[in-house]
Amino acid sequence: MLKGLGGFGDMAKMMKAAQEMQAKMAALTEEMDRITVTGESGAGLVRAVCTAKGELKSLDIDPSIFQPSEKEVVEDLILAAIKDAQKRAQDRLQQEQQRMMQDLGLPADVKLPF
Repeated sequence: MLKGLGGFGDMAKMMKAAQEMQAKMAALTEEMDRITVTGESGAGLVRAVCTAKGELKSLDIDPSIFQPSEKEVVEDLILAAIKDAQKRAQDRLQQEQQRMMQDLGLPADVKLPF
């Protein structure tokens, strides 16, 4: 505590900690835009790449599955790959949030707003 400021020393310490946390959250948000995860379906016939925030970045489809009679199967494989990538993105985001919270000395189960 700072001398002569009474309880305000603790308040200043809290404000500094809040500013540090805000800066780390901003850095984590930027990092989540750079981290990518890949989901797949059909034993790798369809691959979807998402950012760790769940934004779909690319889709790769093996040309061997392009048969008109298999249209519904291809659609299902595409959806499954996207869902897999988004699930992996969600998992990665949670891991990074927990790591940041632990680095700050806070409980790892605190939910962040992104």
